[in-house]
Amino acid sequence: MIVTVTMNPSIDISYPLDTLRLDTVNRTDQVTKTAGGKGLNVTRVIHDLGGDVLATGVLGGFHGAFIADQLRQAGIKQEFTAIKEETRDSIAILHEGNQTEILEAGPTVSEEETALFLKKFQELVQRATVVTLSGSLAKGFPSNFYQQLIEIAKTQNAKVLLDTSGESLKQVLKGKTKPYLIKPNLEELEGLLGKEFSLKDLSAIKEALLAPIFTEIEWIVVSLGKAGALAKHRESFYRIEIPTIEVVNPVGSGDSTIAGFAYALAEGLETEDQLKLCMATGMANAQERRTGHVDPAKVQTHFKKIAVKKIE
Repeated sequence: MIVTVTMNPSIDISYPLDTLRLDTVNRTDQVTKTAGGKGLNVTRVIHDLGGDVLATGVLGGFHGAFIADQLRQAGIKQEFTAIKEETRDSIAILHEGNQTEILEAGPTVSEEETALFLKKFQELVQRATVVTLSGSLAKGFPSNFYQQLIEIAKTQNAKVLLDTSGESLKQVLKGKTKPYLIKPNLEELEGLLGKEFSLKDLSAIKEALLAPIFTEIEWIVVSLGKAGALAKHRESFYRIEIPTIEVVNPVGSGDSTIAGFAYALAEGLETEDQLKLCMATGMANAQERRTGHVDPAKVQTHFKKIAVKKIE
């Protein structure tokens, strides 16, 4: 089973407008409200692929109940820890080809609620072969909280795929117990190492992945956007080249990449096929209007067109 963790979920609200007018009333009749957060995007994509997945994290208030109900309607297994404060909203205003976002900070989780979640996670991870940790931490969780979850998962030999940034990622990289995979994009890699990289100089990116902070991380997948990805698996490097596609909605494609890798890992695919599937899943998400969804037929079409080359 794959367990997906979302520690700061949200209701994602989308308001499409022909024109955003400031300091006056804007009306729309095309509002969409979905269960959001990077980990829930991962969850839905694994579910679309037919994987055995269970969602966990923290949910609170009426917003939390809405998210739980949406997952139930989709037939997705879930075991969340209840918190007192309200789960957040994330608002996207789509206007004139632009996307203006208003993101709430979210609830503050108490020490007691943190302890209850850790107890729940210890139970769930006993049934998991793969665990995904995605996105930000709600207020109240310590900055090394993901490190704690990785250590718990390690005791049960579950492989942890981590997709976070900033202080949460830095704390994990400082820790003794490492995740199985991290997936920084080029900007995040630059932030970690304090240097700039160019797509024209892949050798510099390869050398950067040999830095001591990445020691003992089995997989590092660096997203290069339309240029595909560069991956390091143990001592080997791979260049992944992807075909050009017509993009409808790129939001959640990184989460879908994690979902594809988790599914491939759980299914026991070979190394190169793991890379092909995770990239194909990210591409398929970009062709859907709904964030965090894929058409399995499109995934298979892209899978066949992706080139994975082992490089020296």
